[in-house]
Amino acid sequence: MDRVCRLHDQPGPSARRRSPQKGAAAGDELEDPARPSAGQALGRSRGGLTTKLHLACDGRGLPLAVVITPGNVNDSTVFDMVMDELRVPRTGAGRPRLRPDAVVADKAYSSRAIRQSLRRRGIRAVIPERADQKANRLRRGKAGGRPPAFDRELYKARNVIERCFNRLKQFRAIATRFDKLATRYKAGVHLAALILWLREPNQDPLSDRP
Repeated sequence: MDRVCRLHDQPGPSARRRSPQKGAAAGDELEDPARPSAGQALGRSRGGLTTKLHLACDGRGLPLAVVITPGNVNDSTVFDMVMDELRVPRTGAGRPRLRPDAVVADKAYSSRAIRQSLRRRGIRAVIPERADQKANRLRRGKAGGRPPAFDRELYKARNVIERCFNRLKQFRAIATRFDKLATRYKAGVHLAALILWLREPNQDPLSDRP
């Protein structure tokens, strides 16, 4: 098993829905907390009502953890939720591994809180510094401190998470959300992830070695 975790999110699928009653804006029946269908991981964004997938995968592009949120949720706020979902089986007896050696993520996850969270977990962060963060650090001079450690070579492999998303979206029910309930849609994502694992040739499902 690859010990490096790739983490990313993508604006999720648009939700197909029935036309609302006259006088109600599209999607109000899903966003009003007083209505029973609220809280189903649907949020209004440029594409209308959407769901966002937050995903972690291994070096082969196989899903390790999935969290779904409304499409207008900020990426970095879900980071710890995704990390808490990680479970990697060990060889032989023992509890699953909860901590990869490193996490590779894009600039959307470049924040002090996330780097501190990874440091507390004993995980190396491979996250590029955002341009505004770099400019602010340089403007402060010595008080700005040193730039965060960044492994450029390891970061080049981050594209596997994009391939993982592409493979998941080959399933029509994942690319376009048809399920009204978030639990059903997430179950479909888990099923698609399981199929990807079963399709992987020459893989030992109990191995935790690179």
